This record gives sequence, C-alpha cells and structure tokens, in this order.
Amino acid sequence: MRNRGHRSRGLVAAAVAALVGIAGVTGCDAVGGNSSGPTGSDAQSRKPSPKPTPDWDRSPRSLAAVGDSITRGFDACSVLTDCPEVSWATGTDTKVKSLAVRLLGRTGASQRSWNYAVTGSRMADLPGQMAQAAAKKPQLVTVMAGANDACRSSVSAMTSVADFRTQFEDALSTLRSALPKTQVYVSSVPDLKRLWSQGRTNPMGKQIWKLGICPSMLGDADSMTSAATTRRDRVQDRVESYNTVLEEVCAKDRRCRFDGGAVFEYRFGTAQLSHWDWFHPSVNGQARLAEMAYGVVTSRTPSR
Repeated sequence: MRNRGHRSRGLVAAAVAALVGIAGVTGCDAVGGNSSGPTGSDAQSRKPSPKPTPDWDRSPRSLAAVGDSITRGFDACSVLTDCPEVSWATGTDTKVKSLAVRLLGRTGASQRSWNYAVTGSRMADLPGQMAQAAAKKPQLVTVMAGANDACRSSVSAMTSVADFRTQFEDALSTLRSALPKTQVYVSSVPDLKRLWSQGRTNPMGKQIWKLGICPSMLGDADSMTSAATTRRDRVQDRVESYNTVLEEVCAKDRRCRFDGGAVFEYRFGTAQLSHWDWFHPSVNGQARLAEMAYGVVTSRTPSR
C-alpha cells in the first residue's frame, strides 16, 4: 500500500509539472500577459469579428426624390404651377430648409440632390421614377406618393389596395435591382379629409378645387349630405389602407424607413396650406414636411 501511494504521488507530481510547463508556454497569451499573442492561423481564428456595417446611415451624402405634386412644390409659389425650389425634399429655398439642405448644405443640395417627382403621378408611375433616380446612384431616395391614387374622378376610380401594394413593391424592386444599399425614406399619405375640412372655409380655394383638384374628396365641398359624407369617408379609408401598405412593404426592407404616420397625423392648418388652392402645402407646409423627414432620417431608431 505504501509503495503504491509513493507511485501515485509521483505520477501526480509529474502531471502537475507537465501542466506547469504547458502553462509557462501558453498561459500569458491566454490571459493577455506581456506576450504579443498567437500568430498564424491561430491568430486569425481568435481575431474579434469586425463590427457589422450599420443598416442605416444617418448622414447620407446624396439624395433623389420621387413622388407627386407635393414633392414638386405645386401651388406653393403661384397658382397651378410647380415650384421645385421650395420642395421639402430637394429645394434650396432658405425658408423651407429642405431635407437635402439639412443633410448636405445648400451647395451640396444643388449638386447632389435630384427631383424626379411629377405632378399628377400615381403609384403606378413610381417604378419609372425610381429607375431615373437609380441612374444617379443616390445614397437616399425619398418617396411621397399615393395622394393621387385616392384623388380620382370618383371613388370607384381610386387605385385598389392590392394594385397599390404591387406597384409600390415593383418600385422598390426597381431600385433594389440597381442599388441594393441605397436607403429609402417613405412618407405617409397626408390626411386628405383634414385638408378638405381646412380648405373648405376659403371661397377662392373652393373655386380652384372645381378645376379638378382631388374630385373624390373635394367635389361638392360644402355638401354635408349622407352621400357626400360617405364618399369622403371611403376616400379616407383608402388613404389609411395605402399607409398600411407603405408601412408593411417598407418594413420588409432593412434599408427603408417609414415615417410612422407622421405626415398623415400632422394637423396642417391654414398657414401650412397653399393660399392658391388651400389643399397643397404652402412654403410653410413644405418646411414642416422637411422637418419631419429629417427627424426620421437622422433618428437612431426607426419610427414606430
């Protein structure tokens, strides 16, 4: 028994000595000591993974805008006329301080921002505008479209929700096929019913509405009959459905940010409406749109 004990202690001592010897070679590297650390393939395997590239850059260096009359500054400067210099997205007017100016400065905005929005366009026109925008290789594309899909000659002529979804998906696919990493800011469709309720108090505005501005909502502006009220409610319901589509489709793209309904929920007053048609944004209204967009684009987290 005694001899066996001596042999056991001897084996244990040898094992300890061997471990100490190994520790003397590798121990400092394992705990970071004074050694320069492992080299070769071992070093490669132990290198920390690089930080992932953030999905959203809050300081894009170029911008293209697509959409409709709002992004063209329609009726903001004179009656029934585009005024792109006051566009919330790409304008250079100091009173608006557009998204492009806020991100790029005035010089940068004039050199590295492009406006492909077209007055009167609908969601079906967006893929073509996206193709134009993609040719400039912008780091950010702004989207404000959908109002004209609801603003039709009649309720039955409004773009269906299913078609609206397909068209918006096609527009994003057009951009993604050319520019997989370009960011997209998507504005909600404004609250058309609120714009009607604000503008209907102005006689001049109502005369201009008769020229064909959003008949489905603005037609017979003073009528409060059951039929007129139902018509406006149906237009409003369609706008809300469009906004749901914009949010859902955008959410599937990690480089797309929806405004969380900010534009729809904004309470445009008479100061924010064109004094020619009392429906489109005024210069002041364009400035508010720019402010909202800038908040979403530069936020550390997406809107909810």
